[in-house]
Amino acid sequence: MFSKIRVVIIFVVIVVLLAGLAGVKYWSEAKVASFPQIEGQLLVDGLQKPVTVTRDTMGIPHIYAENLQDLFFAQGYVHAQDRFWQMDFWRHIGAGELSEMFGESQLETDRFLKTLGWKRIAETEAQTLDAESLEILEAYAAGVNAYLGYTDGATIRKPQNISLEYVVLKALNPNYSPGPWTPVNSLTWAKAMAWDLRGNLGQEIERSILLRTLTPEQVADLYPEYPGDHPLIAGDFSLDNPSMVKTSTETSMNTKAVAVLANEVDAKIALLDAMLGKNTPSVGSNNWVISGDISETGMPLLANDPHLGIQMPSIWYQIDLHCKPRSNTCPYEVAGFSFAGVPGVVIGHNNRIAWAFTNNGPDVMDLYIEKLNPENPDQYEYNGEWVDFEIITEILQVGDKTEVVRIRSSIHGPVISDSYGPLMDSVEPTETPFAVRSGQELPEHYAITLRWTALEPGSVFTAIWGFNEAQNWEEFREAAKNFEVPSQNLLYADVEGNIGYQMPGNVPVRRNGDGTLPVPGWTDEYEWLGYIPFEELPSVYNPPSGYIITANNKVTPENYPYLLTTDYDYGYRAQRIEDMIKQSEGKISIDDFKLMQADDKNMNAAAMIDILNQVELPEEQAKLREEYLANWDHRETAGPSAALYEAFWWSLVESTFGDENIAEDEQPAGGSRSYEIMRRLIQQPESWWWDDKTTTDKVETRDEIFASAFGKALECEECLAKFGKDVSKWDWSVLHSATFRNATLGKSGISLIENIFNRGPVPTTGGESIVNATGWDIYDSFEVNWLPSMRMIVDLSDLSNSQTVHTTGQSGHAYHPHYFDMAPIWAGLDYYPMYWTETQVAENAEGTLILQPAGAQ
Repeated sequence: MFSKIRVVIIFVVIVVLLAGLAGVKYWSEAKVASFPQIEGQLLVDGLQKPVTVTRDTMGIPHIYAENLQDLFFAQGYVHAQDRFWQMDFWRHIGAGELSEMFGESQLETDRFLKTLGWKRIAETEAQTLDAESLEILEAYAAGVNAYLGYTDGATIRKPQNISLEYVVLKALNPNYSPGPWTPVNSLTWAKAMAWDLRGNLGQEIERSILLRTLTPEQVADLYPEYPGDHPLIAGDFSLDNPSMVKTSTETSMNTKAVAVLANEVDAKIALLDAMLGKNTPSVGSNNWVISGDISETGMPLLANDPHLGIQMPSIWYQIDLHCKPRSNTCPYEVAGFSFAGVPGVVIGHNNRIAWAFTNNGPDVMDLYIEKLNPENPDQYEYNGEWVDFEIITEILQVGDKTEVVRIRSSIHGPVISDSYGPLMDSVEPTETPFAVRSGQELPEHYAITLRWTALEPGSVFTAIWGFNEAQNWEEFREAAKNFEVPSQNLLYADVEGNIGYQMPGNVPVRRNGDGTLPVPGWTDEYEWLGYIPFEELPSVYNPPSGYIITANNKVTPENYPYLLTTDYDYGYRAQRIEDMIKQSEGKISIDDFKLMQADDKNMNAAAMIDILNQVELPEEQAKLREEYLANWDHRETAGPSAALYEAFWWSLVESTFGDENIAEDEQPAGGSRSYEIMRRLIQQPESWWWDDKTTTDKVETRDEIFASAFGKALECEECLAKFGKDVSKWDWSVLHSATFRNATLGKSGISLIENIFNRGPVPTTGGESIVNATGWDIYDSFEVNWLPSMRMIVDLSDLSNSQTVHTTGQSGHAYHPHYFDMAPIWAGLDYYPMYWTETQVAENAEGTLILQPAGAQ
């Protein structure tokens, strides 16, 4: 996070500070100074009527207000009470203004964020919102600002009384103080989440790089088609008369030419990965819904567990919002999960319906190669004419200094490669880095631009508030029309017994190309013709099967006329969920749903172990194989078998692909794509991929690589460091533990600071492409780096019987009792109730706070 110089300075300052404060009254007070008041009464400027905030035993607030403005005002107030540091950090990401908080070390990241222009787009969106949406955002911002003290006549709250992180930040940036919240700060959140769920940009860049050293056929081996024996989300969806012209999905690249080397663009993306969490193809989510025909209750059950990067505090903030009474002017009665910084409930249920998300991942990002005028780099060619770039100037504030960021933007989008020299410099003179289908060579002067649906004004939060209000399937679908980006798999259930699925989002229809590789920008041959009309996007309602499953798997059958993407998850989780539903004995209960969300069966292991069992091994290795893997149930639970298998899997993938002139970042690294690659390759024992040059031994066949990989697994460095050579002492839950790190100061490199804000390691089961999906990266570590960020089960027969858990705790305050109290429940694959009725909430209350309008008696 910080430069080395800054780290040294902060280390000295913090050591001195804490050494002087340890055990004294000041430090004890500083740790709790930002804890929220949760009982009694508070006079608050900006309210119209009193608002009741009752927090239950998990610290979850249940808000009761008489009007819409007060309801969202109070949500902003409690978000700020518990999570303002998180909110402040995220709004600086959204605005591209991290340098304002953390100094020069973040300039490069800010330059890229300013280039993308999330804040500029959010400002445009704010000007086009309907009256009710603007009212919600303004009421929410007023509540945040009331807590911060940015109201008439109020005293501005000192940063150290907002969150403990500001005490530490003061050593780096003594002049920083958080400013007022605005509606635009909330709107930029949508852009950050869209980036986190951005789809296949990484794969587009990766294919481009791979084509420098591999043939198109070899690259195709690494990107196999979706398996025909795995389920589709909307397998029966058909569309006979599409309203838009079906375009060619033929690749836009000459298959004999090497694609553009996009290392510089990839490096810029890595800057945001460090902040928002790495976006890998294996990161996904699960949701499924069953009808009353197959449920024990006779009504639908709905489950959701979104998979996101591990972080501290949790990305989710659980909350209930109740209009008292519910009316046309105040129609909210909703419970579930929100984002701190955004009004409303993103995932959850109201009094009539429940909804859930997984990422759909359509291809909504294209890279264009723009041909530059050699005499004027502020011009690019388009259809034979020189066109001026739009020039945008942004100012970065870094302490007392300012820096000007100059951004060029074409008709496709912003230039995200600052220069083209580095791209060319890394190409051998005999190689052509890029050639188009027509045979044209890469221009001598060029730049890379990004077209992305999220860089166009939208209204995604209008969709969220619409879900909060919707009372039936028709109203839910109407709200979904505003869910432009990031496109999600929306599951639905209601108290009338209906279940449904809707894919929303702006998904481009391309004139040519399939979006898998960069395309020429100097011609209109590769333009987007528009977006798939909403009514022609996949949808399912009350299917005869009685269930709908989405796990980032393929959505539509081959006869669907539009291209959504070529980069789906390969459906192993979806297959396992379907198997469990079909194999269930009798009606399915909430307890069955819990077991399903906790399921840790590895759907890849059986095929790999079948081959391993056939190969010849040294006697001692054969005994270990027999003891720990031959009769293993393929479940990624605590103990030695899963640990030994995953060490073998790491070695197998590395031995197979680590020697083929493929950079480590472009090699298969686990997850469903690696599962499918290997499932196909083991059926081709003479494939050229079976050639391990990472060892001095002659290893040239599939079976020899399997044997070699098992031997390497027994020398696994992480395993030996944690447990020693005795395999019986190996434990997957310890090897695969989860450490929750504060996204800023928790990654400072200074253990004294990190120990204040980070928690863990927590023993964790599950793994990649398993229903209990806890991710890790081959070539990096077995440590969990993404996970089920929450688990939720909604009972439509009795909403008060719904259950949930998220990863850390409600509070963002490091020493608060609710900072990490959910983690043991989450790791233990357990749940707590989603209290719904006022009686339930009152019986399980930890504290009740009355927010009174200032001036009330």
